[in-house]
Amino acid sequence: MARTGVRIPSLVALSALGLTLVTGCGGDKGDTPSPSSSAGASSAPADDKQKPAVVVTTTWEGAFAKAAGADDVKVIVPQSVHHAPDYDPKPSDLAAVAQADFVLYAPFEPYAAKIKEAAGSKAKLVEVNLDNDPGTVKAEVDKLAALFGTTEAATKWKTGFDSEYDKLNKDVQAAWPGGKSPVTVTQVFTDWAAKLAGITPAGTYGPEAVTPAQLAELSGEKPSLVLDNAHMSTGTVLPDSGAQQVQIVNYPGEDLDLLAVYRDAATEIKKGMGGS
Repeated sequence: MARTGVRIPSLVALSALGLTLVTGCGGDKGDTPSPSSSAGASSAPADDKQKPAVVVTTTWEGAFAKAAGADDVKVIVPQSVHHAPDYDPKPSDLAAVAQADFVLYAPFEPYAAKIKEAAGSKAKLVEVNLDNDPGTVKAEVDKLAALFGTTEAATKWKTGFDSEYDKLNKDVQAAWPGGKSPVTVTQVFTDWAAKLAGITPAGTYGPEAVTPAQLAELSGEKPSLVLDNAHMSTGTVLPDSGAQQVQIVNYPGEDLDLLAVYRDAATEIKKGMGGS
């Protein structure tokens, strides 16, 4: 996943729009809000009959929201955008934010400040920790469900998640060549995929391109697998090492099915190990 501090100059032109969308706001909103903080919204959770309108920056936040029990989820960045932080929000995107009950965003997204500015007095701003590590996922789903008033739905989803994750974990480990964990190098944001495969990484790189010193060090581990980040790949990570490079996708599809990310990762890792 692409965690970056890239600035998008064209967003400056939207500042006037963002300011007009802010209603009833007083003071500076530069401080990052806590998950329970409100930008003037009611703190009462939604009940089962009236679930909240949720706007999210990407399908990743959207999948977390859906897992937590949200039904009405609007995604700003199209799933077709390979590197989400490069997206330039449109005026219609920011207008949608102003109508939301909750706005979910990640702090590394360069347009996060504009999203917060456009949220207006109604929406509650929620910073999401985007990481597919299962512990993080369940903690974020619980946090969102408490805000949405959808704890029952979230509990049901977590039960299904645990069952599916367990199955995938055993399936990939059963495909280890010769029954042994393959020596694996991961990009800093694909550790979760190694964990899914029951693998302890021999080394980690990124998010920047591998330096000559790192290349020598990581190649010296004689890895058979490299779990690269599909969203910020720098090309072949360890040329001439003989390692099979696997592209790991962090962002869910338009259906916001987070479990599909784990299934796809398991499939790609098995292929990389020479399995079916």
